[in-house]
Order: sequence, then C-alpha cells, then structure tokens
Amino acid sequence: MRAKQQNQKDEVKHPKEGTPPSIWVLYALIALSVIVYALYGNAIFGALAFVLIVVTLVAEFRGSVKQGGMKNSVYEIVTALVGVAVLWLILSIVLSTTSPLNVVASCSMLPSMHRGDLVILHGISNMSLFLQSKHVPTVNVSPDVLSSTFSNMNSEFLAYYFYSPSNPSDLAEITNYSSLPMGLYNSICLARYAQLAEYKNYRLCAVNQTKQQSNLVQYLASSSKILINGSQSNIATTSSLIIANHTITENYSNPIIVYQTTPNDSFSGDIIHRLYAAIKSGNNYYLLTKGDNNPGIDMEFGNYPISQDNVVGYVIADIPILGYLKLILTGQIASPSGCNYVILR
Repeated sequence: MRAKQQNQKDEVKHPKEGTPPSIWVLYALIALSVIVYALYGNAIFGALAFVLIVVTLVAEFRGSVKQGGMKNSVYEIVTALVGVAVLWLILSIVLSTTSPLNVVASCSMLPSMHRGDLVILHGISNMSLFLQSKHVPTVNVSPDVLSSTFSNMNSEFLAYYFYSPSNPSDLAEITNYSSLPMGLYNSICLARYAQLAEYKNYRLCAVNQTKQQSNLVQYLASSSKILINGSQSNIATTSSLIIANHTITENYSNPIIVYQTTPNDSFSGDIIHRLYAAIKSGNNYYLLTKGDNNPGIDMEFGNYPISQDNVVGYVIADIPILGYLKLILTGQIASPSGCNYVILR
C-alpha cells in the first residue's frame, strides 16, 4: 500500500510531458504558410513553409529525445516509417497500382485540377475494357504503320502558332490580335533555335499544312480565348485530330491518367493529363493525352505516344492543397510557366 502511494506521488512529481505549445504554434504557422502559398503562389511563403517544417521536425525530435531518450526516439521514427510503408502497400493492393497517390505539379490541367492537388489513382488491369467503359475514341492501326511512325517521330511534333504575314519568323502562341494567321511549326526545331537564340531562323521550322497528311496524326487548328493575368487574349490551339481518317475532338469527360515519361520524351517525370484518344496496334495500346490548359496534345510538343505499360493509373479523386507539402519538401516551390492563364472553353 505504501509502495503504491509512493508511486502515485512520483507520478504527481514527474508528470509525462505532452506536446509543448510552441510545437502547436509551429504546426499552425506551417498550415497558414501552405494555404497562403497555395492561394497566391508566392514562393516566399513556400520557402517559409519549408523552413518551418524543418524547424518543427528538429524540435519534435529533440523533444522526443529529451523525454524518452535517443533509442526510444529512433524506435518511434522507424515505427512511423514502417506504418507509412504498410499503408502504402495496402493502398497499392486495394487500388491495383504501385503508385496510388500522386501530386499535380503544374498548371496544365486548369481549371479541372490545380497545382498542389493530391490525386488518388486506380490501376488499369485491362486497357481494352477500360477504354471501352470510358468511351475513349480508339483507332486501329497496323503494326507496320505504327513502326514507320515511331521511326520518323520528328515529323509528328507539330504545333500551331500565330505569325506575322510580313515576317514569318515573328511567332506568337498568344496574341491580342485576332486577325493573325496560324501556321504549323515543328516543335523540336523551334526549341533548338530558341536555345541558340537564332530567332530569325524560326521560319525554317514552318511546315506546310499538306505535308502532315502523310503523318499518322494530323492536327486541325483554331483560335481560342485565353484569360491571362485577368485579361482576355487569343491562343493558337489544336481543335481536333485526324487519325487514320477518323476525326477526333477533345472531350473533357474523358478520364485523367498518370503516365511515366521515357528518355525519348521532351517532358519528364510523371505526367497527369487527360486521355484524348487511343491507338490500337496488334494487342498493344498507345495513348494520346493533353493537358486541359495546354494548346495541343503532348505529342505535339515532343512526347511519344504513351505505351500502356507506362500508365500508372487513372485519377479517381483529388484533394486540394494537400499535395503542396510534397512540392515544398521536394523543392518545387517556384510556380512553373502557364500558371498565370487559363484557356477558356
């Protein structure tokens, strides 16, 4: 009885410390910084959130060591990491994909999805059934035609730009003049001359409209409205595709997929874009995608048709703002190009 009373006295004298108020203040500041960063895209608040996260982690670790010792702290960290790994494994099994979660890192899917959205993915086990169930336009192409296309992909990388009738080298993707003509230009050629700063050679990248008739995919153009920095302008966009004599227009009800790029592609990393159309060759499927806020499909700007093997999954849900934590921790703080405009539908 005396021993029990003594233990109770000891507990009163040495109560277990909880989370200090200062840590809760840091959490609140992190949340506030992330929200402001998400709303205004100011890199200062993104950097501030990163610093606060680091400070909070250090403070949490030091507090844990002080209370329970180094060994116990390391054990808690390892336990937390194992818990995250187990949760990821469970999600992977349930959602049939090795990457059930991803984050929108650009503004190419505006206004459907925003930078910093956390997306939940489901795998695609049967591409044929998936495309049929989602009513994605699918065109059959012989393996010989597809092989010929892949061996001459440079001719498929074409995009529309406005140009000055008096000076074909004076190009613009966006313009305030609605009367300017639109021309077709090779994207890889334009990128090469842009790097060399030889703008006078842009005219060498022009492609006659009839020359693309021998391509697997042909592009039709239109002038669309774009809201940029609060003002309306015009942007040269691809209005539809012609694949093996099938005309396909953009459908915003098509599913959004995540795919992994290859070393041959101009884009890099995981891309979150909407399915535009599919090409079936033999038993294999190759997908064409487009960002809702991009003027053309991915292939126009240097990406190969996507093999079904490179598809991570399709988006079944997205949660705003939560993905900003990953962007901040991975150093993707500065807003990429294209976040100051939205192509109007």
